[in-house]
Amino acid sequence: MKTKIALFLGLLLTANVSFADLKIGFVNIPAVLEKAPQAEKAKKRLEQEFSPRDKQLVAQQKEIQSIEEKMTRDASVMSEKERNNLEKDVLNKKRDAKRAQQEFSEDFNVRRNEELGKLQRRIVEAIRAIAKDQNYDLLLTDGVIYANEQIDITKQVQEKLSTMPE
Repeated sequence: MKTKIALFLGLLLTANVSFADLKIGFVNIPAVLEKAPQAEKAKKRLEQEFSPRDKQLVAQQKEIQSIEEKMTRDASVMSEKERNNLEKDVLNKKRDAKRAQQEFSEDFNVRRNEELGKLQRRIVEAIRAIAKDQNYDLLLTDGVIYANEQIDITKQVQEKLSTMPE
């Protein structure tokens, strides 16, 4: 029994010695995403790409609202046929607007995910470059509950991203 304990303690001591030589770091990915210059550029690209469609959706909503106000305001002087035609028109426009809004949301989400995927790949490239350049044995990201500031290389990753070409 004593030999098993001695063997176990010997293994622990050996393991501790090898762990002492490890260089370990931590990267806070959400913080990197928040401050990455590529994230701001991607946001601007998305705004430019989707702004015209967004304005078109707003115009559709205003048109529907205008027709509804006209119906409310002029209901007493309209014939039943005119009122029915306007109600059908409003229903059709609302249906079209809802469909356009759904398509807009789907298209926007697809593009946003594409941009996010590109940015995440760039972040991984930057992390790997730092790990190789600075001889890290292990770099951790998600799931870390605590990381000492001495091993947190988040700022280095942010700086590396700012020097990487688009």
